[in-house]
This record gives sequence, structure tokens and C-alpha cells, in this order.
Amino acid sequence: MSYITLLSLIIGYFFIFSSGLVVTVYIFRNRKNYGTKFIGLLTAATAFSLGVIHATFYILSVVFFISEQINILFWKFSILAWFISLIITSLLFSFFREYKKIKSFPFLFYTLLLGLLIGTLLTPHSITLNLSTSLPSSIIFIDPSLINYYFNIVTGTITIVFQILIISHYLYIAIIINIRSKKKEETLPILLNAIIFSITITLNILYILFQQTLFRELFIIVLWIAHIGVSIMFVNKPDIFFVLPNRIYSINIYHKSGIQLYSYNFENQSDSNTESTIWGNILIGLNHILSEFLDKKDKINVIQTQDADIV
Repeated sequence: MSYITLLSLIIGYFFIFSSGLVVTVYIFRNRKNYGTKFIGLLTAATAFSLGVIHATFYILSVVFFISEQINILFWKFSILAWFISLIITSLLFSFFREYKKIKSFPFLFYTLLLGLLIGTLLTPHSITLNLSTSLPSSIIFIDPSLINYYFNIVTGTITIVFQILIISHYLYIAIIINIRSKKKEETLPILLNAIIFSITITLNILYILFQQTLFRELFIIVLWIAHIGVSIMFVNKPDIFFVLPNRIYSINIYHKSGIQLYSYNFENQSDSNTESTIWGNILIGLNHILSEFLDKKDKINVIQTQDADIV
């Protein structure tokens, strides 16, 4: 038995499990610091699903041998936890690009693939277990290299296609952010994170294709290292979701009558050529129209446009 691999995985699991719980509780208790409560909950869900759920089912399926059916069940649960974690992480990556906005199509497609995966996992022989030793008579620790899982064509294809799409999505968003950002040092962690996660996913794809346990162990090692790095980033920079995509170019404050009270330009805004004085007239017009229908003193305080907020 390879005690080094076995002990390394067990020690790594307890570290990841403990840190995952701590980070999840910390993020949940401080979720207001992450821009919106929804982003805070997604961030906590990412830490919990990867650091607790996926890690637990992974260890139970490759370090312990209980029975063929139970081990396969644990492995299927680890796959589902991995899928769900990738979908949640994709949601978070979408916030890096555009705060509070999610494009529905990719996530509806991911949800469809998740449904297909659940359906195929429920079929017999979707995943089979190969044990390179005689079947033990009781629950034992086992050398991870002796236990292997094989995917049938349908299950393997769905899993690989899903992960390839996720890689493309991660890299696309990270590259777009890096190209559009004027301060590359702010977006570099996002790009590096996307590259590391892409390497992790690639290792998992290689395991499914070639069924070599080496790729599986490399996958979990790189994943746990990446998870620690991302957790540190989430704890130290909770404002990353609304700092990166929402650079302030100027501040214009108007009286409800439309008179401009204050204006300050931080830098030249390249995305909009609209003169700030126009918005005063817009406020007057909208308040006048609404005054015909509403019996209130204050009509409009803020207008949100595609490129700016007018106060």
C-alpha cells in the first residue's frame, strides 16, 4: 500500500474540510461586505461545496472501501458536487465582468447538462468500479491507486463537454476583463484564477479519458491548492466583485428641480459621450410627467442607465 499517498490525501482532506467550514461561516456572517447578499451567499456556497461536500465524497470513494455499490454512490455524489460547484463558480465569474447582471443562457444550458448528468448517473452501469486487489471482507483503508472508476460513453461525454464549456467560459470572461481594464494589476488575480481552474478541470478530463489514477490525484491536489488561494482572496478582498467592474468616472449631483449642484470628473470616460448637463433636463421632464400621476413631493432621486447612475 502507498501510505504516502493515502496519508497525504487524509491530511489534506482534514485541512481543506476545516478551512472550508471556517471560510464558509466567515463569508456567511459577513455576506453584506460582498456587494450584495446574493453574491455573499454564492461565495459561501462555493467554499462549502468544494471544501466540504466534494472533498468528503471524494475521500470516501478513493481512500475507503466499504462496498462496490456504496463506493460508486459516493463517487457519483462527488461528481454532482463538482458539477454544482462549477456552476456556482461560473455565476461568480459573471459578476466579475458585470456587477449584478447574469446572462441567463449559459447557466440554463449548464442546468440542462446537470439534469442530463443526473439522469445518466441513475442508469445502471453508468460508472463501474475496478479494484486491483481482492475484495476485502470489511471496511478498510485502501491504496488510492488500486481503486479506479470507469465512465460509460454517455456519462463520460456529458461530463467532458460540460467541463470544456466551463473552461471556455472562465477564460473568456477573464480575458475580456483583462483587456477592458486599464489597471491590469487589479484583474491579474482573476486571470490567474481562471487559468489554474482550467488546469484543474483539464486534469479531470484527462482522468475520464485515460482512466489513470495519477490524473485523478493531480486533479484533487491542484484543486485543493486553488481552493485555498481563492478562499484567501475571498476573505481578504470581499469587495472584489464591485471594485473591478464598476469604476467611477465622474460624480454629478442634481437638485430635483434639475439644477446641477456638484460635478467632479475622476478621469475621461471613454464609454459615454453624453454631456452631464443633459441629465438635469431629463430629470425635470420625468418628474413633470410623473407629477401628473403621482401625489408625492419627491419624484425621482436616481436614474440608472446602461453606463452610469444619475443622482
